Amino acid sequence: MSTVTARVLDLLAAFSADRPRLTLTELATRAGLPLSTAHRLVGELTAWGALERGDDGRYHVGLRLWEVGALAPRSLGLRETAMPFLEDLYEVTRQNVQLAVLDGTEVVYLERLAGRASVHVLTRVGLRLPLHATGVGLVLLAHADPELRERVLAGPLRRYTEKTVCDPEELRHMLADVRTTGVAISDRQIELISLSVAAPVSGPDGTVVAALSVVVPAEGTNPHSYVPVVRATARAISRALAESDVTVSK
Repeated sequence: MSTVTARVLDLLAAFSADRPRLTLTELATRAGLPLSTAHRLVGELTAWGALERGDDGRYHVGLRLWEVGALAPRSLGLRETAMPFLEDLYEVTRQNVQLAVLDGTEVVYLERLAGRASVHVLTRVGLRLPLHATGVGLVLLAHADPELRERVLAGPLRRYTEKTVCDPEELRHMLADVRTTGVAISDRQIELISLSVAAPVSGPDGTVVAALSVVVPAEGTNPHSYVPVVRATARAISRALAESDVTVSK
C-alpha cells in the first residue's frame, strides 16, 4: 500500500500543461486513488494552499505550492543571477530567450522572455521536454554524464516534426559538435516554424549547470548570426555565477 506522501504526490502529478484544471473525480482517476481518499487529501491540500478550487468546481495548483517551488536553490539563485543578462539578450534580439536546466532525462525551463512579435513556442516556465529535440536540451545532453547520455540515446526518442533527429548515431555526432563548437542549433525539431540557438552556462567549478537559447523564426533566418551574442551571454552568466555564492548544482 502506498504511503500518504506518495498519494499526495500522485495527486499533484495528475496536473499537466495539457490538464491544468481537474475535477475531484478526474484527480482521483489520474492518481489511481479511491474517490473518498482523494476527497480527503485534496481537502487538506486546498486548506494549506497547495491547490485552489475554481468557481467551476475544478482544482488547479495553488500559489502556496508555487511559492515553495520558487525557493529551490537551482531555480532561485540561477534565475536571479541570469535575469539581467537574459533581459539584455532579449533587448538585442527581440526574440524568445530561454533558460533551462537538466533534471533526470529531461530539460526543465526556468525562465522565458518573449514579446508579442516573437515566434510562437511551446515552452513555458516549468515545462519539461526531452533532451534530444531542443537547443538547450542538446547542450545539456552534450555535457551530461556519459551514462545518462547513453541512456537517452538508447531511446525511446520522440518525434515532434519531420525534422526531429531520432537516430542515435546522428545525435551522437551532433552532441560531439556541440562540445566542440560550444553551441547547439536545433532546426525545426519541436515546431516547423522555429529554430533555436543555445549555449552552455557553467557554474563556479566549470561544470555546465544550465543552458540558454534564443528561439527564432525558421524561415529566412541565418541561425549562425545569433551564435556570437548567445555565446557571449552564456559566458557572462557563467562569470557572474563564478563571482557569486548561489547554489547552482544538485
